[in-house]
Amino acid sequence: MGQKGSSALLEKKLLNNYELGDFFLATPSRTVLGKGNFLTVSADKETGNNFSELSNRVSALLSDAKKKGHKNPTIVGALPFDSHTTAKLVVPETLEISEPLEFDPKDKLETVISSTYVINPVPSPKEYANGVQKGINYIKTNRLKKIVLARSLQLTLPEPVNVNQLIHNLAVHNKQGYTFAVDLPNESANYNPNSFVNRKTLVGASPELLVSRSGLTLTANPLAGSRPRSKNAEEDKRRANELLSSTKDLHEHAVVVQAVANALKPYCKDLNVPEKPSLIHTETMWHLSTEITGQIDDPSISSLELALSLHPTPAVCGTPTDLAKQLINEIEPFDRNFFTGMVGWCDAEGDGEWIVTIRCAEVANNSLQLFAGAGVVGDSKPEEEVAETSAKFRTMLHAMGIDRESLDLKLEG
Repeated sequence: MGQKGSSALLEKKLLNNYELGDFFLATPSRTVLGKGNFLTVSADKETGNNFSELSNRVSALLSDAKKKGHKNPTIVGALPFDSHTTAKLVVPETLEISEPLEFDPKDKLETVISSTYVINPVPSPKEYANGVQKGINYIKTNRLKKIVLARSLQLTLPEPVNVNQLIHNLAVHNKQGYTFAVDLPNESANYNPNSFVNRKTLVGASPELLVSRSGLTLTANPLAGSRPRSKNAEEDKRRANELLSSTKDLHEHAVVVQAVANALKPYCKDLNVPEKPSLIHTETMWHLSTEITGQIDDPSISSLELALSLHPTPAVCGTPTDLAKQLINEIEPFDRNFFTGMVGWCDAEGDGEWIVTIRCAEVANNSLQLFAGAGVVGDSKPEEEVAETSAKFRTMLHAMGIDRESLDLKLEG
């Protein structure tokens, strides 16, 4: 994948060299910066944005890039939740890779936004709770096992968002996660792709690896079942233990793990699925986690093809998938776009990694749209899902420098 740097300072250089329009991804194993646009994956004339043919189109584009003289062609970018939205996948002109980001303990967060901003929750906390109750009602009719319902916060600022500082803040506080920035399609009439003005950027710090491929080894790390963290150490430990023994959350997690395992089995001669989940945490949340590993049968199966076989998992959509998607479109009063899609890369050999696009926002000039979702099952309680999504917003809000207490009323109603 691209050209690997050896300097201990290169990873910070990549972060500092990020500009609007670039692709940036920091993971626990590497830092990636893609610049320029050598080739773009466009919608197929016959199938449109259909994901089913996307892997073949990407393979053809990578082959074409090699013929045109690109030494190490790699696809980078983002796929949306639903194929009705156009994916943003490109072969960058240059791609630099270094070691994982390391920060000096003295590194401090700088506030990304001013103290004057307008915030609008869509839907309101009360409307979201009503939507969760609709989901529970569907589940109780036995038509549905699980549905993931989301809400958003729309922020408007008096000045453009400092995306560089936002990425830095996210990376500092999410060292074990996946910090990303991806240039998005912008259909505005006055959009100039060669200008930094009117750029639309997907920014976030996801805790969840959808799937990676290195040689013939694949790894997937589904997360489902969550609890907000507490600043009180004793209470924080109690919440973690409660999550690990929660019948409702263990069931929700098991549904996701089974779906991921079933999707990956056809590609593997060996698949290891732990019997019980473990706990992982971010700065704001506890999650139930299961790390699945396997050996791929066919070396021609790329990381993108594996990711597409999983997308969307019950962790971000529900089960059965088609019914959950239909109800999401009915209940949620906004378009998810790239939220609960995936971000990542895939090289010409098929290696790559794809991250679930959560804990994120879409940034355009002086506005941000933040997203958060929660898994709903039969035992769910609407007020608890409101609290869970409120806690998930805080990954982005904290990186922006917004005080938690001043937002509690807006977040939870």
